[in-house]
Amino acid sequence: MFVLHERLETDTKFIIDWPMSTVRLMNDTGYPWLALVPRVNEICELHHLEPADLAQVIEEMSAASRTIEQLFSPDKINIGALGNLVPQLHIHVLGRFKTDAAWPGPVWGAHPPKPYEADNLDQTLAKFRADLIQAFD
Repeated sequence: MFVLHERLETDTKFIIDWPMSTVRLMNDTGYPWLALVPRVNEICELHHLEPADLAQVIEEMSAASRTIEQLFSPDKINIGALGNLVPQLHIHVLGRFKTDAAWPGPVWGAHPPKPYEADNLDQTLAKFRADLIQAFD
């Protein structure tokens, strides 16, 4: 049974499960920010995945990027799998804008997260879900 790291459980909200990853929204209104968590326990690096699983995760990263691009029209999309604080493999896919608070630097640690209000959270989750559900139908 797949177990999500407690920090990811706390910092993100569930959107949808794709073939390989659970897709979650980072609870930070500063950026359109998804976290893809491959549903494989005890994995902390991309290259530890089986080749077919890695190929699927790359497809999912691309689909998440396309969704952010279509929904938000960012200036740049950043993708990263840091794992310094959370060892469980997870891939951040986020839209960046020249006007965002951290531009042009990295978002990690630049500013405290601004959590979604309940209504805005529900709307944002629905907006992402409507687009993401079509990616692997």
